[in-house]
Amino acid sequence: MSITNLLVAMVSRSNNEKVDSAQELGDRELVFRTREGHRAAFDELVRRYQRQATSIAYRLLTNRDDAMEITQDAFLRAYDRLDTLAQPEHFGSWFLRILSNLALNRRRSRALRKTMSLDAIYDEDDDSARQNYPDPHMPTPLEQVSSAEMRERLHREIDKLPDMQRQSLVLFSIEKVPQKQVAKILDCSVEVVKWNVFTARKKLREELGDVL
Repeated sequence: MSITNLLVAMVSRSNNEKVDSAQELGDRELVFRTREGHRAAFDELVRRYQRQATSIAYRLLTNRDDAMEITQDAFLRAYDRLDTLAQPEHFGSWFLRILSNLALNRRRSRALRKTMSLDAIYDEDDDSARQNYPDPHMPTPLEQVSSAEMRERLHREIDKLPDMQRQSLVLFSIEKVPQKQVAKILDCSVEVVKWNVFTARKKLREELGDVL
């Protein structure tokens, strides 16, 4: 083996060892290593939370492209603010709070753009157009209940929930995040999480009782 090939093999083996080492560490140690400049440590944090983060973002935004973008933005923001994390062992909850806040801001921005767009339409038409404008969330009279349609209806109803109820339901009931961690993510008490989940489920049963 040539010297060049030997050096390449040594570097490759060293990188693999760093990855293996990072995978064996807890979040606290990975945060400390990232602060010291070890990029592989933060790469491991991304690997651990990317799938869950993307899933949560998608359920909060119901748009795959937005979910991917928000997830990437959340990791970048977490990396930039890592020095402000007082309890590195709670990186997961801290990061998911960043993600949830970004998703919430995106929803509000999207809702504002939608309202402005509808206002523009109404301004151009007469009053009768406002009365006859169809509600995009209303199911058609001929809607047939199937598994795909049921999921679509469920997504629509979840999308209508108030922010805290929707976030609590998605994190706890769908993503199976423990209640204590959900409380940390949403910066509230466990009792508030329980109440929001209970209320959200009650509303869904009221709206979808015919097919649940």
